[in-house]
Amino acid sequence: MNAAPQPTASTDVASAPYPSRHREAEARGRRLGRPLRAVARVSEVDEELMHRIGLAFTTCDQPGARLAHAMRSRAGEPGRVTMDQFRSALRDGVTADSPPALREFFDVVEATPSWVDPDLLARGQRVYHRFGQNAGDVLQQLSLIGGYRFGGPTDLLVATGGLTGDMTVRRLAETQYWATTLSVPGGLERGGEAWRLTVHVRAMHALVNESFTPQWDVARWGLPINNADQAATLGLFDGVLLIGARALGVPVSRDDSRAVMHLWKYVGWLMGVEEEFLVDSERERHRLNYHLLLAQADLSDAGPQLAQAIVDAQRRLHYENLGRLRGRYQRERLLSMLTVFLGPHSMRELGLPRRPPWAHLAVGLANTWRYRTPWGRRGLDDWGDRIRARIMRRYFGVGSRDVAHLKLTP
Repeated sequence: MNAAPQPTASTDVASAPYPSRHREAEARGRRLGRPLRAVARVSEVDEELMHRIGLAFTTCDQPGARLAHAMRSRAGEPGRVTMDQFRSALRDGVTADSPPALREFFDVVEATPSWVDPDLLARGQRVYHRFGQNAGDVLQQLSLIGGYRFGGPTDLLVATGGLTGDMTVRRLAETQYWATTLSVPGGLERGGEAWRLTVHVRAMHALVNESFTPQWDVARWGLPINNADQAATLGLFDGVLLIGARALGVPVSRDDSRAVMHLWKYVGWLMGVEEEFLVDSERERHRLNYHLLLAQADLSDAGPQLAQAIVDAQRRLHYENLGRLRGRYQRERLLSMLTVFLGPHSMRELGLPRRPPWAHLAVGLANTWRYRTPWGRRGLDDWGDRIRARIMRRYFGVGSRDVAHLKLTP
């Protein structure tokens, strides 16, 4: 598919080639986005930005797209990339005789932008690590389940089987594993585990696009994995993370906020998010997130299906002992926190039962001691290490911790 034309001053916004989902539930988006509008101090909707978002629904990561096309080529076709070649390049880099699409892809991801500040990146990793369980809670509840309130990406997840049925725990484990590696010092350097996993996921997204576009309703949703949805996903991982952490009583200074935003800006760049959607400050992200929210579709049938699958999956995690009791506790804890984060209306939309806010209150009290007393602050790094190990143990048990194998067919 050809990329949509770039907007110009003379572009007729009314006739722009948007998918039908664009702004179809804007009134709902305005209601859900009131907190974002307030914190970002948005006085009026930026129509030029809305136009660019609309176009971004039908554009995608081009180096990734060319790699995916080469990986799905038939044996013997010129420029074909095999899985072994991709894995070798991911581990050791490309060689002089590597296929052109593979060389282009790795030339892109290895060309670290000049704006990357290693010291600021390292600080962002430390701050993120010291969020501990709070990061896991916010990313699961506000970012992941909260994101299920809109059609499009949710429908793709159901279509690919990514977060439903027996694969729920496995896919959640892979996401958790990737997220925890981002806070490991040096992990985002070329060849580090976080770097390799992030680039791996970028290629996987490109393969999903290559596989599903022919059967996908592009006129309705845009491309399966597109630049607008990629930007929205990044916003759920950086700006929403900071809002959620503060809501749980975690103090986040201006410098810490800037460092976390820098961390996710680089991660977003590695993932193939367009430069125009990469930002430096939390306020910029909240402003962009508000406009992305206005561009979203309404809830689809996939949202409740995915949300309920994650809630029920809490009973199937790997607990060291008292598995049934602890699984029930974790499910109730999740529902209690979701009720506060999402609100009663969204809980009803997702078909989730509401619970009193006891878990949110308990987390807030624990964070008061953990972050606001000298005894608590001294143990934050060790706590982050324990949380990382616990997440891996609960989601993986004794199984493999590799992210999903790249597939060449749907």
